[in-house]
Amino acid sequence: MVISYIYIFQFYVILQCMTLWRSGMQSPGCALHFTDVFDDFQYFQDGDLVIGGVFTVRSKEDDVKLPEEKIYRPSFEHHLNLLAFLSAIDNINQDPDILPNITLGFHLYDSWLEPRKAVQSVLQILSGPNGTIPSYSCKGQGKLAGVIGDRYSSTTIPIAQILRLYRYTQISYWASDYSLSDRLLYPHVFRTIQNDYVHYLAITKLVKYFGWNWVGILFSDNDTGENEAQILKKHLASQEICVAFEKRMSENSATINQWTDTLSKVRCKVLILCGSFTSNALGYLSEYTHSNRNNMLILPPGWSLHGIKMMTVFIGFITSLSLSVFDPVIHMENRFGVNLSSRHSQIGLLKDDLIITFYNITSTQNGKNIYFQNVSNSTIDSVILYVSVMENQTIYGESLRVYIAVEAMAEAIHIFNKFNHRFNINRFNQLHKYVKQIKNPYKTADRMTFFDENGEFPFHYNIVNGLKSFRELRSDADVGSYTPWAKEEDQLHIDPNKITWDQDNNTMLDSKCVASCLPGYRKKPGASIHSCCYDCVPCSEGQISNMTDSENCMKCPDDEWPNEKKDRCVPKLVEFLSYTDDTIVAVFSAVSILCCLLTGLILGMFIHYRDTPIVKANNQNLSYLLLVSIMLSFLCVFLFLGHPVDVTCMLRVTSFGVIFSVAVSSLLAKSIMVCIAFKATKPGSRWRKWMGATLPNFIMGVFSLVQVIICVTWLSISPPFHDQDTHSYQGKIIIQCNEGSVIGFYSVLGYMGLLAAVSFIIAFLARTLPDSFNEAKYITFSMLVFCSVWIAMVPAYLSTRGKYMVAVEVFAIITSSTGLLGCIFFPKCYIILFRPDLNTKIAIH
Repeated sequence: MVISYIYIFQFYVILQCMTLWRSGMQSPGCALHFTDVFDDFQYFQDGDLVIGGVFTVRSKEDDVKLPEEKIYRPSFEHHLNLLAFLSAIDNINQDPDILPNITLGFHLYDSWLEPRKAVQSVLQILSGPNGTIPSYSCKGQGKLAGVIGDRYSSTTIPIAQILRLYRYTQISYWASDYSLSDRLLYPHVFRTIQNDYVHYLAITKLVKYFGWNWVGILFSDNDTGENEAQILKKHLASQEICVAFEKRMSENSATINQWTDTLSKVRCKVLILCGSFTSNALGYLSEYTHSNRNNMLILPPGWSLHGIKMMTVFIGFITSLSLSVFDPVIHMENRFGVNLSSRHSQIGLLKDDLIITFYNITSTQNGKNIYFQNVSNSTIDSVILYVSVMENQTIYGESLRVYIAVEAMAEAIHIFNKFNHRFNINRFNQLHKYVKQIKNPYKTADRMTFFDENGEFPFHYNIVNGLKSFRELRSDADVGSYTPWAKEEDQLHIDPNKITWDQDNNTMLDSKCVASCLPGYRKKPGASIHSCCYDCVPCSEGQISNMTDSENCMKCPDDEWPNEKKDRCVPKLVEFLSYTDDTIVAVFSAVSILCCLLTGLILGMFIHYRDTPIVKANNQNLSYLLLVSIMLSFLCVFLFLGHPVDVTCMLRVTSFGVIFSVAVSSLLAKSIMVCIAFKATKPGSRWRKWMGATLPNFIMGVFSLVQVIICVTWLSISPPFHDQDTHSYQGKIIIQCNEGSVIGFYSVLGYMGLLAAVSFIIAFLARTLPDSFNEAKYITFSMLVFCSVWIAMVPAYLSTRGKYMVAVEVFAIITSSTGLLGCIFFPKCYIILFRPDLNTKIAIH
C-alpha cells in the first residue's frame, strides 16, 4: 500500500526537526506539535526495554440526534485488552526463564480508532515519554524494542508505514487486512490472527456446505467493510454462490429506506456481515429480522453476536453461525491476577480515564482532578467495581491475542539475546528475523513455527451457533470447526444436528433464489442476471440427471434407458421372439409341429402306397424328396424362434433358402418332366430318350447346388451374426440377426424367387395338356401361392422391426410350405384314401 500524502508530510517534518537538532540548534529539542484534538491518555512504565502499544479503547459512535458531533465511547472488551497487555508484561517480568536480568517496561496509547491519532501515538512512542522526536530520547539511548497493536486495520496500516521506516517489529492482535500479508511491503509486521481471505474463504465453504446459493451482504460504513465485502464476493463467485444484495450500513435515512425496499423485493434468508461492528447495525438487523421470519446471520471473527444480543430487545429472532477464533490453552492463570492493581500504578490511571470516557468528558490530563471533585464517591466506586470485574475476567478472544502478541515479542527478544551475547539494543531493527524463529508453544496447529510465511499465527476456527429471541437468550454452542491448513476434504467439520435453525420445527434453513432442480431436470439460464436464478427443464429423451441442480443431463448407455422420473438409467427391455413371453411363438411352434407331423404322415402314406399308380406318376422319388423338404422347412421355423445367437443366425436364411430351393427345384423338374412326357407319347419322338429318373434328378441337383454355392459364398465373405438394435425403439433393445451382407441375403431370396417364377411359368404352360391326372395344374397353383406369399412378405418385412419382422418371415415360411403341401399332395391323398377307384393306370392316363 502506498503511503498517503499526509504521512509523507509528517515524515518530512520529522526529518527537518532531526536535521535542526543535529546542527546544534539551542532549542531543547525539535518537537512535533499536534493539534489537541484527542485527550492523550498514556500509560508508561520504564524498564530496561520498552514495548510500545497502540490500542483501540475508545471508538467513535454516531449520534442520531447530532450527526455532526463525534462521540467516543469506551468498550468493555477493549479495556480487557489493556489489562491483558499489563498482565502479560507482569508475568514475563516475574518469569525467571525468559529475559532474566531484564525488566520490560511499556508505553501505551489509545488510538481512538482514528488514523491521525494512531500516527500521533506511534510517533510519541518512538520519541519516548518526553516530547515528540522520533527515535530520540533525552535519556540517551532508546529503549523501544517493538510495538503491539492495533486492533483495526485502518489504524494498524498507518502505524506499520511509520514503523517500517525504522524497521521496528510490530505485532497486531486483530488487524486482518490482506495487504499486511505482503512480506515485501511489510516484512516487520506480524499478526496473531489470520487475514480476511482466510476468514471469508471459511465462510464461503460454510455456505457451500449447506447448499445455500442466495445470500445477502451487509458491511460497515468504512473502507474495511467495503474491502472485506469485495473479498467475500470473490470467494462466493468462485463457488457459484450469488449475492442477492450488497448494502453499506450508513446512518443516512435514504439508505435505510432503500434497505427496507430491498428487503420487500428480495427474499434472502442468509445474511453475511462484513467489516467491523458498529452501533448503527441495529436498525438494519432489526428490519431484516422483521422481513425474514426464519433467518441466519453469518459473522466473521470481527463481529460478536454478544453485542447484537445486548443492543436491543426489538430484534425478534436471530440465529447465527459465527466464525470464532480458537483460543489456545496457555500455561498461566486463566484470569487476570487479583493483585494486578497493587503491582501497577497504571491501573489507577486507567480508573481515572474510565471516569472521563464513561461520561464523555473531554479534558486535558492535568484537568482531571477538577472533574473528580464534582464526581460522587458512588460514581468512583462503580468505576472501581468495573475495573475489578475486568480483572477477574477470563482471558479469551481479543485479550488472549494481546497476551500472545506480548509473549511472542518477549520470546523473540529472548532468542535475540541468545544469538547476541553482548546486549545491543540498537540491533532491534533485526528483531523480526527472530520473531520468525519462535516455536509454536500451543497445541493449535500442526506447525513448528509460531508465525507462518505471511507473518500470521495460524489457528483453528470454531463455528459457533448463537440464538436470541423474545423467549430465549441461549448461550453460544460450538457446532463445528475449520482448519485452514488441513486437506481440502478435512478442513470443515460441522454437526448440523446441533444447530438451532428456527423457533418452530427447527428444520434446516434453505436459502436459494429458486427451488432446486430435482433429479430428472437440469438448470436452464433464466431472465435474471444471477446465475443462481434459473429455470428447471426436464431432461431430453434418453438422458438423465441423478443429482439436484444438475447443470447438464447425462446420456444413458446404449443398453440402458431413463426411468419414468429420468433420475437413473434402467436396463432396456430386451425384445425377441421368446418362448416364455410371446404367445405367437407358441402358435408358430404348434402349427409347425402339426404341419411337420402331417407332412410325415403323408410321406408315410406315400411309402405305404408306393406301388399304386398315383404315387408312381411323375417320379415318386422327387415326391419323397419334396415331402422331406417341406417337412424340413416346417422344422427350420424353430431357428427363427428364441434368443438369437451367431449359429442360429447363420443357419436361418441359408437353411430355409437351400431347403426351399430343393423343393422348388423338384417342382421345376416335375413340370419339365410333364412337358417331356406329353411330347414323348408321339411315335418316333426324340423326347423319349429323356424319360426316366436321370433328367429330373439332374435338374433338381444342379439348381439346388447353385443356391448352396450362393449360401457358402455369403457365409465365407460376410456371415450373419447376432446383433443388438438399440436405436430403433426408445427403451427397447432388439435382439436380432444382422444379415452381414445385404447382397448375400437378397441373392438367396432372389434366386429362390427366380426358381419359383420359372416353375410357375412352365407349370402354367403345361396345365392344359390332355391327361386325366395332370400334376402341372397343382404345381401351378402351388407356385402361385408360393410367389404370392413371398411377394407380399417383402414390403411387410421391410416395414417392420424387431420380433415382428421375424414373425413375418416365420409366417411366410409356414404359409408357403403349407401351400406346397396342400396344393400338390392333398389331391393325391384324397384319391388314395377316398377314391381308390381312380388310383388305376386307366384312370390316371
